[in-house]
Amino acid sequence: MSAASNNKIVKWVDERLPIFTMVQHSAVEYPTPRNLNYWWNFGSLAGFALVIMILTGLFLAMSYTAHVDYAFLSVERIMRDVNYGWLLRYMHANGASMFFIVVFTHIFRGLYYGSYKPPREILWWVGLVIMLLMMATAFMGYVLPWGQMSFWGATVITNLFSAIPVVGGDIVTWLWGGFSVDNPTLNRFFALHFLLPFVILGVVVVHVWALHTVRSNNPLGIDVKSPQDTIPFHPYYTIKDLFGIGVFMMFFAVFLFWMPNALGHPDNYIPANPMVTPSHIVPEWYFLPFYAILRAVPDKLGGVLLMFASILVLAALPWLDTSKVRSCTFRPVYKWFFWLFVADTFVLGYIGGMPAEEPYIAIGQMATAWYFIHLLIITPLVGWLEKPKPLPESISSPVVKSGAATEAARNAA
Repeated sequence: MSAASNNKIVKWVDERLPIFTMVQHSAVEYPTPRNLNYWWNFGSLAGFALVIMILTGLFLAMSYTAHVDYAFLSVERIMRDVNYGWLLRYMHANGASMFFIVVFTHIFRGLYYGSYKPPREILWWVGLVIMLLMMATAFMGYVLPWGQMSFWGATVITNLFSAIPVVGGDIVTWLWGGFSVDNPTLNRFFALHFLLPFVILGVVVVHVWALHTVRSNNPLGIDVKSPQDTIPFHPYYTIKDLFGIGVFMMFFAVFLFWMPNALGHPDNYIPANPMVTPSHIVPEWYFLPFYAILRAVPDKLGGVLLMFASILVLAALPWLDTSKVRSCTFRPVYKWFFWLFVADTFVLGYIGGMPAEEPYIAIGQMATAWYFIHLLIITPLVGWLEKPKPLPESISSPVVKSGAATEAARNAA
């Protein structure tokens, strides 16, 4: 426990509940690969964003009224009459977008550096569970302001479950709490939206536990081979994470103070009206790629299955990727396919926000086809055929060689 063990109170507590020892081992002495770059900041940023969402949501819940007659007005009251209510509401609404930006970047980093490969399969699966829970929480939260897009988004998305054979109708009735989206629906969604972030927090603990069991991956994608390959997490990566949080907060502040409604939909400032259907119903931006996949198939059940398959197929990546090299740094062919896949997801996001008409339908179908072709065909095929670059002997060797080369050049000068 280092210096903390000299404190008698700390020592007394730690002998009975070794919480200080656990923190010392997990957050201070934890051996971390010495070559982690700033892409590894996004894990801690995701945890930071989750804390922001839980705290702001807790204070918003104190002034929110989960009733169809008062929900919209209670949100307006929070914005206008509650002290700093506007700040809490905008932090929560834009914080959801920031959370998804961070998590999506975290996932793409994992894809690029092969962080889903053995022995990190369960770590990868737990991360996907977190993403699914985030989506469920965000969808239910989007319904709570009870604006036009909230109401009609809830109607459209919940109706998708009716496509499931035999039990689909019962699932929809259970979600609605009746036979249409109404007050019972709003109450259920509010209760679940309040509960699920704490479930996410619990799964995040499991995620970190799994990470500390199998150790962090690194940009080279090779295993730690000696103590020289690692450094303590604190102070090296705590300082790096704090710098990342500072940059993140500046990015967040741009939306929070200068464009707080840029990522939302203007129709949600109109009270929900079951008698008036918006001309174009769209979900929040972070659902748009999956919405495009859903619309790529004319059949309702087929679209629902394909949408869920687009996430579940990621769970099979540890076996679909047949290459024994983790990092795309040493995979000259697959690297280009990876960036094409990233571009494809942006295309899907754009198409998801467009009307269901040509040429958007055809483009969405092609982008959806490529999404699955990349994961199911390109990934295993390139893994078999590609000749990767030679891997370094250890994590330390590139640093040592670079330092030796710099010293030699300095002596020659």
